Amino acid sequence: MDPVEGFILVGGASSRMGTDKARLAIGKESFVQRIGRELSTATAKVSVVGKPDQNDSGFPLAPDVHEQWGALGGVHAALAACRSEWAFIIACDLPNVTSALFERLLLFRKGFDAVAPVQADGRRQPLCAAYLVAVCLPQAEALIKTGERKPVALLQSVATRWLDFSELADLKGAEQFFDNINTPCDYERLFQKGARES
Repeated sequence: MDPVEGFILVGGASSRMGTDKARLAIGKESFVQRIGRELSTATAKVSVVGKPDQNDSGFPLAPDVHEQWGALGGVHAALAACRSEWAFIIACDLPNVTSALFERLLLFRKGFDAVAPVQADGRRQPLCAAYLVAVCLPQAEALIKTGERKPVALLQSVATRWLDFSELADLKGAEQFFDNINTPCDYERLFQKGARES
């Protein structure tokens, strides 16, 4: 498998949570440490994208290029920092992802510019996806110049292999992969569902 670098986006405002989502924890691990551990088995290197004061994870920092540009800005920063052919980019508020999920998505890269999952509810998930840097970086830059801020627009403008949830459903924990932890209620629900500690 050709080298892939992993990037965890931590730059959001966390306004609905009321505290920095990147520092939320399950057991003794922060979300970022947890995701990074899983990413490190599927990628050659793991970095965090955001501001220096948002990163106390031990992973190297990839700074924003376009500050305050939301999720597409974070994706662009990851692509700009990537020194491998592919970048796997994931938001820090998806703590239930696993290395098996990353490996499954990466299997479908051949012939495509990006690979991204479709959640069980039909929503497309651009913040747990693999991006071919040579194609996606200039396209992200072009979209930002037009004022675009949504990362799904990048996936819609390149050759993306969308993986239906049925292609992931056999993986352990699949029903919780895309539980997005945005609010205190979401965080509480995570433990009600029995979040696994490492």
